[in-house]
Amino acid sequence: MNLLTLDTSTDYLSLALHYRGDTLLRDWHAPQKHAELTLPQIQLLLAEAGASLKDLDGIALAIGPGSFTGLRIGCGIVQGLAFGLDIPTLGVNTLAALAADCPAPRVLSVLDARMGELYLAGFERQGDGWQEVVATQVCSPQALPDLPPGDWYGVGSGFAVQAAALQARYAGQLLGQDAQCFPHARGVLKLALPAFAAGQGVPAHLLELLYIRDKVALKTSERQKA
Repeated sequence: MNLLTLDTSTDYLSLALHYRGDTLLRDWHAPQKHAELTLPQIQLLLAEAGASLKDLDGIALAIGPGSFTGLRIGCGIVQGLAFGLDIPTLGVNTLAALAADCPAPRVLSVLDARMGELYLAGFERQGDGWQEVVATQVCSPQALPDLPPGDWYGVGSGFAVQAAALQARYAGQLLGQDAQCFPHARGVLKLALPAFAAGQGVPAHLLELLYIRDKVALKTSERQKA
């Protein structure tokens, strides 16, 4: 299948194009620029591959958790393109895509959720796929969930903002960490390829974002107390 995947869930924008068996990857640090960059960069990526939108068989997106604004921008673009092309879409958990980029067999994906909280999930490799063994959630550094027995590798921006709390909570289980690793369309592609092949794509209007928190910002009074 010829697939395009996107991740707009953080301050980074990333694209992956799987076309005729080859894969092209691009990423940018683009805080608050997803709306202006995404479509032009998709066109450039397709042109570089010698492809066009009409060659695509499906489009996948990291659907969250993550930045509300970034996720909405990505979802709108994917739905608009897929609807016009009459091709299926697929949503991939952002934290699962982050784990899929890591070679370790057990991965703790943690992103900075702002407002003093973390987006967190744990994944174990099962054959060629991944199983979520710690449910995707938003939590405070004081309420981190238990991890199943075994050695774990931590990835994501959560390890940059709450390193001490995470290391203390998971002492003895956390063998290493990469706080610079960010969700990437490459990880989305790794999960989307088998999912599309299994017929799990959905029409554009059925693509839904994964919101696990309704509140997106602190009130002025709450910021002053922080």
